[in-house]
Parts: sequence; structure tokens; C-alpha cells
Amino acid sequence: MAKAVIAAILLAVLVALGVLLWKAFLKASLGADGRGVGKRFAFATGSVLAVVLALLSLAVVMANVQGAAAPFASLLPMLPTGTADGGLADTLDRIRQRLAVAPGPGDQDPPALGVMIADFARYHEAMAVIAAVAAIGLVALGVSAWKRFRRTAPADRWTRRAAGAFAVLAVLSSLLVLVVAVANTTTAADPRPALLAFFEGGW
Repeated sequence: MAKAVIAAILLAVLVALGVLLWKAFLKASLGADGRGVGKRFAFATGSVLAVVLALLSLAVVMANVQGAAAPFASLLPMLPTGTADGGLADTLDRIRQRLAVAPGPGDQDPPALGVMIADFARYHEAMAVIAAVAAIGLVALGVSAWKRFRRTAPADRWTRRAAGAFAVLAVLSSLLVLVVAVANTTTAADPRPALLAFFEGGW
């Protein structure tokens, strides 16, 4: 949670910085302050860079909120699944064997394994929700940038290019996040195969 809060603060700072740079770029494009091409290019580049860094911060926020929602599953990658240690190797073999066979009617997994499967499913449910919310936000940003692109006169090439770049970046990012949401939804609905793949070293 601490890392999620820190990343969220960084995200807010980068968003604010991006907005300030975008406003400065629009002002320079209108020629209100007499700045030249170099200034406009610097503002546009700074805005795009702030957006890219904000997207990276968003990914960090998403990952840490997911980890806080399901801490056990978030720590599973630290488990040495390929260990040759006798006791641990035997335990991992039994887990693989139980996961490889779906329980029949009336059958129940051992309590410890049931907790692992439930936490693994919750881990992916959390990311599915987080990714869906992030995708909606990115689509809204993309639509806003596209409207700005459409409203800008063709003669104002700098503003049109910058707005178009923001729109394309937001839409592509939203599509990527939607893929993440769908993949996590699918895994959450049937977590056993993915969990087995992890214990077999394929996740």
C-alpha cells in the first residue's frame, strides 16, 4: 500500500506537470508570448514525456493495488518452484498433482490449497477491475484529445499534431489495458490452470 500511495502521488504530479506543459504549449502556439518554434517543440515534447511517465506510474499503481488486494498471490513469484530441496520439492509436487485434477462433485481441495486458489483468483479479479477502470479513464482522455484535434484549425499544425499524438497514445494504451482486463477476468474465472502453470514454471 505504501508503494501504491507513493506511485499515486507521482502520478498526480506527472499529470499536473503534463497539464501545465500542454497549456504552455497552447499559449506558445497562439503566439501570445512570442516564443518560437524551439519553445513550442520543447513544450510539446515535455507534455508527451510527462504522459508516458504518467502511464508508467499508473502501471506501478495498478500492480501495487493488486498486490495489496491479494498479498499471498503477489508473493508467489518469489517461491523457488524449481527447488531440489526434499521437503519443499515434495510439497510442490503434491500441489501440482492436486491442481492437475479438477475436483469432482462432492470433492474438496485441502484447506491450504483452497486458500491458495481463492487468493490467486482474487489477485486476478483485482487487476481485472483496476484495468477496466484505467481503460475507461484512458478512453475519456483519448476522446478529449481527439475533440481538441477536431476543433483545431488545420493551419495550427503544432496543436493538431500534439492533440492527435495524445489521442492515439491514449487509445492504444486503453486497448492494451483492456487486453489485460480480459486476460485477468478469464484467469479469475478458472484459476486452476494458470496456478498449475505457475507451479510448473510456465507462468
